[in-house]
Amino acid sequence: MRKQIFALLCFLNCLTTTSAQDTDTQVSEGPTMGWSSWNTYGVNINETLIRKQTAAMVTKGLKAVGYQYINIDDGYFGGRDPETGQLLIHPTRFPNGLKDVVDNIHAKGLKAGIYSDAGRNTCGSMFNGDAIGKGVGLYEHDQQDADFFFKELGFDFIKVDFCGGSWYHNEDHLVLDERERYTAIAQAIKNTGRTDVRMNACRWAYPGPWISDVAFSWRTTGDIYDGWNSVKGIIQENLYLSAYCHDGHYNDMDMLEVGRSMTAEEDKTHFGMWCIMSSPLLIGCDMTSIKTTSLNLLKNLDLISLNQDPLHLQAYVVQRENGCYVLVKDVEVLNGPKRAFAVYNPTDEEQTVNVDFSLMDLGGTIQLRNLFLRRSAGTAEDKLEVTVPAHGTAIYTAEAEQRLERTLYEAETGFNGTYQELSNNQTLPSGSYDEVDYASGGCKVGWLGKSADNNLQWRNVYSQYGGLYRLTIGFISGESRTALLTVNGERVQNLTGLNSGGWSTVGTRSVNIRLKAGMNTIALSNASAWMPDMDYIRLELLESNGINDVNISDNNVAYDLSGRRVSPKKKGIHIINNKKISFQ
Repeated sequence: MRKQIFALLCFLNCLTTTSAQDTDTQVSEGPTMGWSSWNTYGVNINETLIRKQTAAMVTKGLKAVGYQYINIDDGYFGGRDPETGQLLIHPTRFPNGLKDVVDNIHAKGLKAGIYSDAGRNTCGSMFNGDAIGKGVGLYEHDQQDADFFFKELGFDFIKVDFCGGSWYHNEDHLVLDERERYTAIAQAIKNTGRTDVRMNACRWAYPGPWISDVAFSWRTTGDIYDGWNSVKGIIQENLYLSAYCHDGHYNDMDMLEVGRSMTAEEDKTHFGMWCIMSSPLLIGCDMTSIKTTSLNLLKNLDLISLNQDPLHLQAYVVQRENGCYVLVKDVEVLNGPKRAFAVYNPTDEEQTVNVDFSLMDLGGTIQLRNLFLRRSAGTAEDKLEVTVPAHGTAIYTAEAEQRLERTLYEAETGFNGTYQELSNNQTLPSGSYDEVDYASGGCKVGWLGKSADNNLQWRNVYSQYGGLYRLTIGFISGESRTALLTVNGERVQNLTGLNSGGWSTVGTRSVNIRLKAGMNTIALSNASAWMPDMDYIRLELLESNGINDVNISDNNVAYDLSGRRVSPKKKGIHIINNKKISFQ
């Protein structure tokens, strides 16, 4: 009977979880997977090289596991016709033009990608001495080049750099506005009638929330190079940007250096963290001579499935220990019992981390799978001790008996309405994500307020049944400040006198709120003055709108959805959260 009750409760829980197919905002396309010429070859490319890499993607089995795009980066340009402005192709590197190359890519069942710049000049013309690349950028030729690339040549992807739009990156010191340029380029692509073209905006830092309206993916970091310090730095830059990966649009951590000169452990971390953080996967090595270990890593279907998971989520940090980070994300079903997590060790020594499953909102017996080894890793309860080598990462899926309702939402998992990394955030204004030891998760969000849009939003606050909750806000402020609290767009309370007693001291303020069943948005804002820095919000269920999912543990204790002890396990009727629950 106990098993039957548990099965029924699990079934009821499944009815209130959200699958990818049930969510209107989800799309079917995961991050871009393919190959790019830049990391290994720079501007020194030619049509023979591209044909060989195209063939290798098929013969090495990479196409079979999901890699699709062959992307021609900088170096194919041949100037412009001085009379018509028509873009010309390099006469010796691509003597037969690009159409035959694109047709060959398509004939292999693959997709073709191209490169340009939002300004007049490309990065290669400035930094690689490729003078023939001057004047070939999209600026003043948006529609002409878009028609050429996507209607005439048939390309399916474009990476748009910004060397020509940044005065310090080009000879004519042209200063362009990123939002205006990328929006105009996206419109030019749309004007071609093609709806399947993916645009990657390469501005080397997160440009702002507007970018998700115009690009499929966008760079959040500087250029990668073939070295551990580069990979570690890029992961660090992207650790707290999970809120900006949404609705099938992705933070791009740059192309892969797997298979070049890093150690096998570093390559594993590089690829694995790109996968769990839902970054595009663009191979950057020579696929014709790739090492077997590197090839097997790039073809790991467990990790690829993690990257291409239909929920399209970026993992967020839930734990820091011994210099390591634990990151987690839902897979397959939102708020379901299955999650993926990584234990990432950027330090120079082996570390052991006690992974706490309660911080992942998982309870009961947990089935583990090691994604690097592609096999079961047994079971665990409550905690798991994981030893990770220097520069290494362990990645698992964890399928639990119980998915507990999340109670802690760190500020760094929230969405800042004006966040950007291009201009001084204090004058714009826009928020900042800053690692500090005194914050609960090791990070806070500061410089909020002074604008209604410079707010902090938790857009994924899930309540299974809805109900009355006590919301506790953890904040940091050395002076009295104010923040407006809204839930699902409705004003709740203007919180005044928020003073924690110091700029490295966390204070709290609690208020009761009502959440609806399903997803909710909790936001804090101040349209005219600076807000406190934010550490976290915490939720405690006070009164549910429905019967809570109940787990009956082996030690004769019952727990509700939030993991709270609710009643001893005895036969008969019990009142739990104002509802009658019968235990047989």
